[in-house]
Amino acid sequence: MDFELIQSAVPLLLKGLSATLEITFFGILVGFPFGLGFALARMTSNQALSAAARTYSMIFRGTPLLVQIFIIYYGLGQLRILRDYDLLWWLLGDGMRCAILAVVLNTAAYTSEILRGGLMSIPHGELEAARACGMSNWVRFRRIRFPLAIRQALPAYGNEITIIIKESSLASTITVLDVTGHAKRLMSETFAVIEIFTIAGLMYLAINFVVLMLVKVIEARLSGYRS
Repeated sequence: MDFELIQSAVPLLLKGLSATLEITFFGILVGFPFGLGFALARMTSNQALSAAARTYSMIFRGTPLLVQIFIIYYGLGQLRILRDYDLLWWLLGDGMRCAILAVVLNTAAYTSEILRGGLMSIPHGELEAARACGMSNWVRFRRIRFPLAIRQALPAYGNEITIIIKESSLASTITVLDVTGHAKRLMSETFAVIEIFTIAGLMYLAINFVVLMLVKVIEARLSGYRS
C-alpha cells in the first residue's frame, strides 16, 4: 500500500463527494413522492391507472439502472424532437441531470412497491374506525394510513436509500465526476487500483453507515409508542 498516494488521493476523491450526495439527495427528494403516487395508483380502483403504475414499476425494476442511464443520456439526446424543446434539452443535455433523472425514475419504482406493502399492512379495523369517526379520505390518509405505512416501510426504505447511494456511482459512466468518477481518473493516472478504490469504497461505506444510523433513530422514534 502506497500511503503517500493515499494521502494525496483522499482530497481529490472528496471533491466528488458533493456530486454523489447531490444525486442521492434529489433521488430521495423527488423519487419518494413519485413512488408514493405510484403506490396509491397501484391500489386505486381505476383499472387503467393501476395497470399503468404496474407497468411502470415492472419496466424500471426489471431493467438495469445502467441501461436506463445509457438510454436517457445517449439515446434520448439523439432525438431531434427533444432537442427542440429548451426545457427537455436542459434536462437531457447534461450528464449530472441525466443521472439524477435515471435514479429518480428507478427509485420511484422500488419505492412504490415498498410503500404499497406498508399501506397494505395497515389493519382494516383501524381504517373502519377512522371512517366511523367521520374522517374524510384525505384526513384518514394523513392521520392514519400514511403514518402507519411509514412505520412499516421505513426499514425497507432505509435499504433503498443505501442502494441509491451505491448506484449513484454509475453516473461516472456518463462523465459525471462523483467519487467513482474521480477514482477512475486517478486510477488511470497512477494505476493504483487497490489503494484508490479501497478509499472510494470506504467513503461509500461511511455514508451508508451514517444513513442507516439515522434511519434507525427515526424508526425508534416512530415506534416509541410500542415501548
